[in-house]
Amino acid sequence: KEDEGRLREFMRQGASPLYVGRGGSPAGVIMVADSLKPDSRAAVDSLKRMNLRVVMLTGDNAATARHMAGELRIDEVVSDVLPDEKASHVMKMEERGDRVAMVGDGVNDAPALACARVGISMKSGTELAMESSDIVLMKSNPAGVAEALQLGRATLLIIRQNLFWAFFYNIIGIPLAAGCLYPAFGLTLNPMLAAGAMSLSSLCVVFNSLRLRRFNPRLGK
Repeated sequence: KEDEGRLREFMRQGASPLYVGRGGSPAGVIMVADSLKPDSRAAVDSLKRMNLRVVMLTGDNAATARHMAGELRIDEVVSDVLPDEKASHVMKMEERGDRVAMVGDGVNDAPALACARVGISMKSGTELAMESSDIVLMKSNPAGVAEALQLGRATLLIIRQNLFWAFFYNIIGIPLAAGCLYPAFGLTLNPMLAAGAMSLSSLCVVFNSLRLRRFNPRLGK
């Protein structure tokens, strides 16, 4: 009974039992447990601050999954799933209208990585996972997930700003250059000024895009 109690306690702490036998009789139990990477909790906190829903999708047993999720402060856990079930869960989320970014580094994660809107894997992961993903993080640091998503958002913002100023310039410049406003308002645009404005518009787009070089991710601690 004492050994049973210790076994249950280890399982509550997230360890998975491996039973060892000899000659058809039980000989012992080996407890195996995953260890959290130092930046894992900060990475999850960063994703939550970005208003993203974090879900743990794992093949581990429920006790192990709940323990690890508690350490990471993840509220939603799906455990005891096979590789095809991971992919099915991702597809169901996509069908509900969720935009899913799946993060994984193992062979079992490959089907789900391929089904997700964005698949993210680690360079230290298996080759199949990297082949199935859209983004491969060069460092095996979970904080890189939040950093990659923040960089993607910053890039989209820059693209929208560039498109706005490009359309704004053309909406004003083209009627002036074509003389459309001359009959009503007497407004024209000198060709030299038009060429200068075009160059200035291109420079604005380039310098605005270069702001990404100063990108600094905001990661939770």
